[in-house]
Amino acid sequence: MTSSEVSIRIVGVEPWEPPDGESGRGMLLRTTRGDVNIIVHNNQEGRTTKGVVWVWGARGGFAGPAGGLYRDLSEELKLDATSVRVDYRMPNNIQECVMDTLVGVSFLTGTGHTEIALVGHSFGGAVVITAAPYSEDVKAVVALSSQTFGARGADKVSPRPLLLAHGASDSRLPPYCSEQIYSWAKKPKELVLYPGAEHGLTECGQELREMLGDWLRSNLGL
Repeated sequence: MTSSEVSIRIVGVEPWEPPDGESGRGMLLRTTRGDVNIIVHNNQEGRTTKGVVWVWGARGGFAGPAGGLYRDLSEELKLDATSVRVDYRMPNNIQECVMDTLVGVSFLTGTGHTEIALVGHSFGGAVVITAAPYSEDVKAVVALSSQTFGARGADKVSPRPLLLAHGASDSRLPPYCSEQIYSWAKKPKELVLYPGAEHGLTECGQELREMLGDWLRSNLGL
């Protein structure tokens, strides 16, 4: 995907009611390519230049793997970093989903955030790997249980740090996928495999939460 193909712009922002059980504030971003629903977690009494954009798998959604990992870490980090959870306009269309991710980045940069991490799971892993080189404000990238299709440009993530995490017992996308992406990527890069964990990473949920939270704090300077 070339720079000329990445064309999307926010033209309006409106309140939006998120699904029941979701923490955070719902916002609807009117864009030149359609409406994007996001959930924002932030400290409304303080200001920060740090942010995280979270995207999920091929079906879209907000919660993330491991039983709501995105929601939980967004709440945990919100005193120091603003989180934006993005639901795709056109799930499973990698080009459009990359643009939705970049809309999340644009929303953050437009509100003063200049150090942003991208986190994606499964299909979303390839999405964030592809999206990262399009913004200088993206400082770190995380791909969880990632597919290889769409991730061939992993070398372009550098010099940003790239974290790959995968369940060693993943029967949907084998751990070889993250191992392959790791081989394509340049330093700094890190690969973590969780023995006994499947694609959804539920089996290593608590360990993953702690590791990912610490990694984001370290690489965003929280």
